Amino acid sequence: MASKTDEQIDRYLDGQPESKRTDLHALHKLVRKASPKGKLWFSDGRNSEGKVVSNPSIGYGSYTIKYADGTSREFYRIGLSANTSGISVYIMGLADKTYLAKTYGKKLGKASVTGYCIKFKSLKDIDATVLGEAIKYGLALKH
Repeated sequence: MASKTDEQIDRYLDGQPESKRTDLHALHKLVRKASPKGKLWFSDGRNSEGKVVSNPSIGYGSYTIKYADGTSREFYRIGLSANTSGISVYIMGLADKTYLAKTYGKKLGKASVTGYCIKFKSLKDIDATVLGEAIKYGLALKH
């Protein structure tokens, strides 16, 4: 029986325009294959007051965010989200904010790479093997 999170993810994926739906399904399978027993998350993009603060996203894995005020909370390690211009893959918790761009940027193809986000229009525009390497790197982080 599917969990509530699985159902939310299925609804989110199925609700995407066809151009993104196929790519998002493929990416979801790729991350699940890399981390079959990893924790699954779904965020509808709303904060605790119900205000939309981000695009909905699927999360995979887990790590602890530590804030400057000494508090902390659990969050996903890898995020997957559709946006107006395409798809974003987030690799959270990287200490070196230049690592993704230096290591994968030039090899990815038509993607913009920031400190923790790889954004692209479509899977056909990038090297999915390289993206898979970046995702596996993120999932393997221990801190």
